[in-house]
Amino acid sequence: MRQPTLDKLYIFIVMFFFSLIMRLQVPIFTPYAAILGASSVIIGIILSITSFSNLIGNLFAGPLIDRFGRKVFIIIPMFFSGGLFIAHGLASKSTDLLILHALNGFALAFMIPAAFALLSGYAKNSRQQGKNIAVSGILTTTSSVVGPLIGGKLVDVIGYVNTYFFIGACMVFTGVFATRFLKDTQEIVKHKKQKPINIWNILFAPKLFIIYLIGFAVMYIHGVIIYEIPYLTVEKGISTTSTGLLFSYMGIGTFLTLSLFFINRFDPLKRLFVGLFGMTMSLFAMLTLPLPLAVPLFFIGLFFGLIMPAMATALTEFVSNAAYGKAFGVMSAVYSLGIIVSSFVTGVIRDFISPYFVAFLIGMSVITIAGYASRRSPQLT
Repeated sequence: MRQPTLDKLYIFIVMFFFSLIMRLQVPIFTPYAAILGASSVIIGIILSITSFSNLIGNLFAGPLIDRFGRKVFIIIPMFFSGGLFIAHGLASKSTDLLILHALNGFALAFMIPAAFALLSGYAKNSRQQGKNIAVSGILTTTSSVVGPLIGGKLVDVIGYVNTYFFIGACMVFTGVFATRFLKDTQEIVKHKKQKPINIWNILFAPKLFIIYLIGFAVMYIHGVIIYEIPYLTVEKGISTTSTGLLFSYMGIGTFLTLSLFFINRFDPLKRLFVGLFGMTMSLFAMLTLPLPLAVPLFFIGLFFGLIMPAMATALTEFVSNAAYGKAFGVMSAVYSLGIIVSSFVTGVIRDFISPYFVAFLIGMSVITIAGYASRRSPQLT
């Protein structure tokens, strides 16, 4: 029993440091791109193209992960991404950032679903599944609290270029750790008598389509926040340390929810509906109530923490272990699609209408559509 426990610990460690490294650059990319001459529209295009390349990678990743195993698709993207982050520091214009960010999005498209598929292999039932995802969420949320703060402070101390060098080096070292300690939980076995499960079967299965639809809305809201909060540095002159602190408030809310392990006993689909409704209402409060920005961000994080483990648990309840790679690959692609649409739309409309209001409308629309669909599919509830 000891070795499987250690193996699971190692994947938790890798996911924590990967998440921490990625959070370091959250508050600094937008102002860095602006320094290199990118307008708000160009920044939106960069983020959209990056998410599009991530989506394409997700669609390739799922079948490959199920066929060749999970470990290899965690390690190689980490080394590749580390090199690309170092190259970010060498960029001289916004076009360079567009190319580097897009390539990075494609590389990391393989890492995320592979890591979740590997972690899911350690669960024997849905309750263990929920606990594993919640523990992973606590670790990654902890990184989302401290990561933006560290990233914003690093820029103030060593500048943008050296911060990207540091981020790249950390990613490479994490890849070295993963190479040494990770073990694949999946044996590659060919099932001759089973009907092949392809991505389209997974995407349009009635039980899964509602889950992916909610995932899209959640990531649309998340994408608006990722775009808008760092842009306060450009628009209002707020320091990267302060914008990093705002992201940390959201992370604290997520951490609080993920710490309540008893929540995993409740039906995951109901948690998805409650979480999306809470995020949407938090946006409404942000638009209508005279609250400090940190307050609605905290509640958005609170409900985000309710959604993420429920999303993974719901997926694993409806697909077999052999199709985890495809299921999580589609999930990651849907997440990327939400970021693509939100980044592009936000960049275009932000001078005319509040992106938060549009995110509110999308969240409420998805709740309505998904609620109607779930009533027509009683097996979902």
